[in-house]
Amino acid sequence: MNDLTIRCEHKPSPAKLEVMGIDGWPMWKKEPAQFAWHYDRTETCYVLRGRFTVTPNGGEPETFGRGDLITFPAGLSCTWDVLEAVEKHYRFD
Repeated sequence: MNDLTIRCEHKPSPAKLEVMGIDGWPMWKKEPAQFAWHYDRTETCYVLRGRFTVTPNGGEPETFGRGDLITFPAGLSCTWDVLEAVEKHYRFD
């Protein structure tokens, strides 16, 4: 069985972000909304602003916000609830 755990590092160091090349990743913006989502590939993202809750199907909600470096695993189905307009850099592995 795949590990569908969402991983989050709060406030990673600027050096780590620089090594990862976060500033060169595409940007995603979303106003408050709720929607279902399925990850076909693993996504790593870094939240610049906003706040949102992600609830895996059959799981517990997790809330994320500014300064979080998050990895969503491939195969995860979930519901996004954008609470405050979000801006994040993202990369698919």
